[in-house]
Amino acid sequence: MATDLPMSPELEQIHGEIRDNFRALANGFQKLDKIKDSNRQSKQLEELTGKMRECKRLIKEFDREIKDEESKNPPEVNKQLNDEKQSMIKELNSYVALRKTFMNTLGNKKVELFDMGAGVSEPTADENVKMASSMSNQELVDHGRKAMDETDQAIERSKMVVQQTIEVGTQTAGTLKGQTEQMGRIVNELDTIQFSIKKASQLVKEIGRQVATDKCIMLFLFLIVCGVIAIIVVKIVNPNNKDIKNIPGLAPPVPSRRLLYVRDPQ
Repeated sequence: MATDLPMSPELEQIHGEIRDNFRALANGFQKLDKIKDSNRQSKQLEELTGKMRECKRLIKEFDREIKDEESKNPPEVNKQLNDEKQSMIKELNSYVALRKTFMNTLGNKKVELFDMGAGVSEPTADENVKMASSMSNQELVDHGRKAMDETDQAIERSKMVVQQTIEVGTQTAGTLKGQTEQMGRIVNELDTIQFSIKKASQLVKEIGRQVATDKCIMLFLFLIVCGVIAIIVVKIVNPNNKDIKNIPGLAPPVPSRRLLYVRDPQ
């Protein structure tokens, strides 16, 4: 049945080791039924318990390999492999039930748990645990209801965590939006300031050029005024100087007049 399944070399090796252990368990329990000495039975049970632990470990490895190769295999192959895993778990649980029967016969009421359904938990040899096969229908119903209640509580807690995460995300988004808008306003203000600085620099340069031009004009005017004043002074002091032309708008100097004095003949 199992050899027809498409398996990788790793899965085939693990599956073969599990089947070898199952054959050893079957032969061991057949021999155990024939042993009459209680000490030898206890020793044989310990050896079989070790085999069952090894089977449990191998089934866990088989399950991990199935999950690792799940994306590579088609759905029907994954279903067949999972069915084979569940079949091996049931077979192992049957050997656990046989072990329980022999232990009860020996007077040992402590039973190890081999719960291979969800992850294959470790056996608890120090506790008395009921196997699912030994529970009544009411106990199974109560256990199922309890598990459903715990699942509902876990879902509610998850919803609260999700809601809190959404609220925190909303607040963070609002804060980031406000900061983004503020950064945009700051950038616009910086652009305005930079433009104002450029305009101010240009205005200062224009004012500097105008001041330099005004200074040159004032200097030329001052030189002209000084020249005119000098000419006027020279013209007044030496009116007969022919080298200096008459200044436009300035009347020529009045020639000196001589008065004739006529004596009286008497």
